[in-house]
Amino acid sequence: MKLKITAVGNSAGVILPKELLARLRVEKGDTLYALETPDGIKLTAFDPKVADQMEVAERIMREDRNVLRKLSEN
Repeated sequence: MKLKITAVGNSAGVILPKELLARLRVEKGDTLYALETPDGIKLTAFDPKVADQMEVAERIMREDRNVLRKLSEN
């Protein structure tokens, strides 16, 4: 789906069509979670539990980067 970036005050935004909002199961005023993947950015409905788990995983990956690298070599 092709989306256009538009000015929103001093920032930029993307208008999500109704069909995309329905597929994401979100409405105006809801929060989305943007996750960087090897294929690009993935948008999902914001789930506080998942967000907390992602923060913990990212912290562990940062703090234990060398250990995780060695484990992946085996």
